[in-house]
Amino acid sequence: MFVRVTPNARVNCIEGLWRGPGGEERLALKVAAPPDKGRANKAVIDLLAGALALPKSRLTLDAGEKDRLKTVAVAGDWREIAAALAAIVAAPEKAAEKGGAG
Repeated sequence: MFVRVTPNARVNCIEGLWRGPGGEERLALKVAAPPDKGRANKAVIDLLAGALALPKSRLTLDAGEKDRLKTVAVAGDWREIAAALAAIVAAPEKAAEKGGAG
């Protein structure tokens, strides 16, 4: 899963889709944690795990450890994950509530 992260936000939330200058699409996340010693990366995993209703152990940061543009690997049934992601994109505020925004 491709995400774009804004650290030091007021609350943890999923904003919907972010479109890059080249037309790429990523899930836009905001996390309250600072980008210091992996805190923001941990917050990303926590937020996504909650929104997807998956254990944190099924998500790993694959790329972008020190970048806003990250790749998160999600282990499990791809159909269930795709359905959950579609629901998040359709209603990001619901996913943020489920994932424990704030």
